[in-house]
Amino acid sequence: MKHRMAFLVSLLLLLSALFGGCAGGASHETSTTAPVQQALTVKMLDVGQGDAILIQTAEQNVLIDTGDLDERDKLRAELDKAGVKKLDAVILTHPHADHIGGMEMLIDKYPIGMVYDNGMPSTSRVYIGYMKQLKAKGIARKGLCTGDRVDLGGGAVFEVLAPSAALVQQGSVKGYKHDPNNESVVGRLVFGDFSMMFTGDAEKKEEQDILAGAQGAVQSTVLKAGHHGSKTSSSADFLRAVHPAAALISCGVNNDYGHPHKETMKKYHAMNLDIYVTAENGTITLTSDGKDYHITPERGEKQ
Repeated sequence: MKHRMAFLVSLLLLLSALFGGCAGGASHETSTTAPVQQALTVKMLDVGQGDAILIQTAEQNVLIDTGDLDERDKLRAELDKAGVKKLDAVILTHPHADHIGGMEMLIDKYPIGMVYDNGMPSTSRVYIGYMKQLKAKGIARKGLCTGDRVDLGGGAVFEVLAPSAALVQQGSVKGYKHDPNNESVVGRLVFGDFSMMFTGDAEKKEEQDILAGAQGAVQSTVLKAGHHGSKTSSSADFLRAVHPAAALISCGVNNDYGHPHKETMKKYHAMNLDIYVTAENGTITLTSDGKDYHITPERGEKQ
């Protein structure tokens, strides 16, 4: 009887090992091998001259930047159209008004799980205002730097490439002269074999810093054009390293800056990229199953 009982216990343990998996194996898992669940949707929202990009996974709604102050109603309308009732996370790339202008409205109107930014202080009135709101509502905030990974659920991960920890430390010293564009949170959204580079307003200086210090690959399937398609961004070296198949540009109709600049568009066309611009195409929707992807503009065709 004892031998039979021992045999049964051994058999159960073997079956458990075969069908239950090994929990210890998770420590070896990388972002590119994380299990993909359902589909990923990325919407570059049409919010005028600013950035607001909604990422929807099987588990979370995540917003990267929030548009400008005078486009808050448009931002809310776009979120309503996407069926957003709450935001699990908001990632703010840098404290310029056309990237953080919608934060006070979001905090007031939507439950927010976590706010990420570049971890540096700012004297911006808009920044100071929403920081007070975060504290009043008890919303957690965390600074991001190179090497951080934000789990977006459903197998999607945001891998942070900039700013570096050294720059964050410098930028936290009183009296430091900030260069907000080149302190942008830059990172890759990775979902199975699909990846998308998010650049904030990073200019050539930060692009070079990323290439010099990147711990992992920067190659990405799709590029969110830096600084609204400005000629100050999208350096030749950076474009070669990222080697995207498509570029998405967020900018306003007939904006005062002339975005996207002809120099940038010429580079993109030379690479035979599929180019979409919110000023012409409205909200741009990208979907991916972790292997293939599809881009659908609200109106018009690729540029």
